[in-house]
Amino acid sequence: MGIQLNELLTVSFTLFAIIDIVGSIPLLISLKRKMGGLKELLATLVSGALMILFLFLGESFLGVLGLDVNSFAVAGSIVIFILGLEMILGIEFFKSEGDIRSGAVVPIAFPLIAGSGTLTTIISLRSNYSVPTILVAILINLVIIYIVMKSLDFIGKLIGPAGLLAIRKFFGVILLAIAVKIFASKVGVLFK
Repeated sequence: MGIQLNELLTVSFTLFAIIDIVGSIPLLISLKRKMGGLKELLATLVSGALMILFLFLGESFLGVLGLDVNSFAVAGSIVIFILGLEMILGIEFFKSEGDIRSGAVVPIAFPLIAGSGTLTTIISLRSNYSVPTILVAILINLVIIYIVMKSLDFIGKLIGPAGLLAIRKFFGVILLAIAVKIFASKVGVLFK
């Protein structure tokens, strides 16, 4: 069974919307400044590896740890909530450890790019679409992620400091709303 273009577009756009790399630009610029740089390729590869791992082993992996998708989503929503607070209030929760490689993994690769929303979406997509279609959609999104992260300085200059601040606050609120939505939809299931 081959890859159908309409399905590839649907899966690609779904992942693009969930990953929201464009909405993460202000946070990425802030993290880049705070950490003294980003390891764009490392962050892209780690997030890609997480997405592909979850495509094949997601539910099984969580099961081995005694977790379910809902617990994972709630934990990810808390981290996303904290990132949103950081963007709005200007308070630093994620301290720079002086090693930009660790920052490439947490919080950039996980949970910002390959967060609970992305990983649970991949598990959901698998029930409706073929694995090759999802794999190609993941690869398309990884190319976009890498290009955006490599272009952060240019984007920052284009938007300017005031624009970045406004976008940062706006997307901070968006992140809070996403976190609350994920938390509210999943936390009730945990207590049933």
